Amino acid sequence: MQAIGLFGGTFDPIHFGHLRLAQELGESLGLSEVRFIPAARPPHRSEPHTPAKHRVKMARLAIADNSLFTLDAREIERAGPSYTFDTLTSLRAELGAKIPFYLLLGADAFLGLPSWHRWRELFGLAHIAVAYRPGFTLDAGSPLMAPELRAEWQQRYCADPSSGAYGTILSREITALDISASAIREQLALGGSPRYLLPDSVLGYIHQHKLYTSGIA
Repeated sequence: MQAIGLFGGTFDPIHFGHLRLAQELGESLGLSEVRFIPAARPPHRSEPHTPAKHRVKMARLAIADNSLFTLDAREIERAGPSYTFDTLTSLRAELGAKIPFYLLLGADAFLGLPSWHRWRELFGLAHIAVAYRPGFTLDAGSPLMAPELRAEWQQRYCADPSSGAYGTILSREITALDISASAIREQLALGGSPRYLLPDSVLGYIHQHKLYTSGIA
């Protein structure tokens, strides 16, 4: 049974770093699809700069020409904080217990996993696939890894995709694209151009709706 990748984030705005991570992990893990899941109210960071309706539309534009990618707006449509545990639980209820899920995370997000709501229970719902940049050390000896996360890594890490539906950790090195949404927002606020950091369709939408500029909600 082909696996599904789940890639959440504020996507404020979505950019080529997001898209390349999803593409490389999707290919490496043999995923049947990668679902982009925009967060409404991320519990681990400040409120998004742009309303959810715009972030969803930008994500749709960004993935429109890629048959591997789909958009899942359940966190936008659900009231309350956008907890990954709740999202995975609803997906399991919808799609069943047998389909392998891979929660796609960058290394920074993975290292912060112990601060997430019901984080240990995520392993009963999905595998976790961690993307890291060349030259970045990600293993049980990493000084950045909290002891409780290290214990899970030692117990669950495997080099290759599992035949099961959930419960393992794996990692993949991906192309280094040092692009951040915050830097894009800053460029736009200062009147600069972030062209070639994000899809032209997304940039056109940003300009059309005057997003990330002073005085625009």
